[in-house]
Amino acid sequence: MNKKLLLTLMLAALGGCSLAPTYHRPDLPVPSSWPDTAKPEGKRSMPDWKTYFPDPRLQALLVAAFENNRDLRVATARIAEARAQYGIQQSNRLPNVNANVSRTASFTPPSVNFLPIPYEYQRYDVNASLVSFELDFWGRLSSLSAAAKANYLSTEEAEHAFRLSLIADVSNAYLSLVELQEAARVAADTTRGRKEVLDLTSRRRELGVSSDLDVLAAEGAYQSAVSEEAAIQQQESAAQNLLTQLVGKIPADLPEGLSLEDQGITPDLIAGMPADVLLNRPDVESAEQQLIAANANIGAARAAFLPSINLTGAFGSASRQINGLFDAGSKAWSFEPSLTLPLFDAGLNMSNLDLAKARKVIAVAQYEKTIQQAFREVSDLLNARDSLNRQLEAQMANAKSQKQRLKLTEARFHAGIASNIELLDAERDADTATQAELQTRLALLNAATKLYSALAGDTVAKR
Repeated sequence: MNKKLLLTLMLAALGGCSLAPTYHRPDLPVPSSWPDTAKPEGKRSMPDWKTYFPDPRLQALLVAAFENNRDLRVATARIAEARAQYGIQQSNRLPNVNANVSRTASFTPPSVNFLPIPYEYQRYDVNASLVSFELDFWGRLSSLSAAAKANYLSTEEAEHAFRLSLIADVSNAYLSLVELQEAARVAADTTRGRKEVLDLTSRRRELGVSSDLDVLAAEGAYQSAVSEEAAIQQQESAAQNLLTQLVGKIPADLPEGLSLEDQGITPDLIAGMPADVLLNRPDVESAEQQLIAANANIGAARAAFLPSINLTGAFGSASRQINGLFDAGSKAWSFEPSLTLPLFDAGLNMSNLDLAKARKVIAVAQYEKTIQQAFREVSDLLNARDSLNRQLEAQMANAKSQKQRLKLTEARFHAGIASNIELLDAERDADTATQAELQTRLALLNAATKLYSALAGDTVAKR
């Protein structure tokens, strides 16, 4: 009967009630759709990162970054740390049973025990002991376990957020490198063209067709192009170093990459996602897990006002001789239940409850703020997408016109109709227009990359 009673109490403890408030997810504190100026057409599913980033060279770099990036390793290790902390808290809900083997011996001389002979005592024990186990009637331990689980899940979402950030950072660094490589080729062509103009102008001066002023203008334009080419090369080197740091170790056998124009990264692939997709963002889910943890801590704080029951016991065998441990009549057991009722704590439990409630209010506000920031980020990127698309169309048209103008001016210059100054102006305008087109195209690709991260593309695609 005693064993049945003990078993019943333990089962009741494991399935005890919870004093935590019922959790309700706060309403979405933002509109259900994006601003009208950036509203997408239709609803699409979220692609994975390999679909969204088709460049094979970029894909290889992302795989290497997942394997080698040191910050990602730290984030992954923090998940293991939080999982272990959750396991520690979860173990407190179950009884801990230990096997004990002990020998107790003592010797007391006659002068101490007031007997004519010394007193000698020894005892051997073998038992299984139940270490102090709290019956979780009020759900205190289950609330603490739920809070630890939420903190663990919050840490896991933080790792997901870092992975998304890493995808965006590596992609943007790679695209910047591609843009600088193409800009370096444009600068090299410009330098080569201006050197040809300088040589031609010098020969024409010898023939009396051009003046010293024309040669000086051609020389200045050439040196300016050399300086610009060197500056772009320096930026290209810095971009390569940044990419190496993000990836950790650049693979030796990278495939050929695509040009900036052929990247195929477009935010239209994910433009159809509704506003509630923000709930799948790792930072939003992490904030919600923190809110769940704060809600569970209220239950633990409430349970502290109620009595706590602890069980301690042991069952085994005892004997004065080691060879008699398992003889008949050597059974030994102990059972020590205890009940603790808080009577006076100078307001400690009430302060802990007030603290838990205040932290929940903070967690709600932080959760809603995270969603609002996410909504603003996505809205800004959608607006940037529309604006940059229009800018790119204009820049492409301008670059095409300036290249055609340069071609005609070169023909007129070689025919002796256009002046050296006209040719230099045409070259400068064509070079500026081409570089502006590259920069605008890069800005559009960067916006598309950030939008994928802002909508939790990789995380949502996995789910």
